[in-house]
Amino acid sequence: MTHSPLTREEKARRTQEAALAAFVSRKAEIDEMLARLQALSEDHFWRSPDEVNWADVGTLGHIAERLREITAFAFGEDA
Repeated sequence: MTHSPLTREEKARRTQEAALAAFVSRKAEIDEMLARLQALSEDHFWRSPDEVNWADVGTLGHIAERLREITAFAFGEDA
């Protein structure tokens, strides 16, 4: 049994379907990371007010800088 070659349209459709599946998978990955970060922020990054020190400030600064870069990239802005 031989298979006929795929038409250009069928190849394009399969390529688009594969791209969509990969896109949805990546979006789910990002959504999960955002949910984890949101939960961590709501829990004050696991710190109570009497535990906060300058290292914690530095850690949040590092996180904020990376998020600024990501946000600027996502919105096509200058970082």
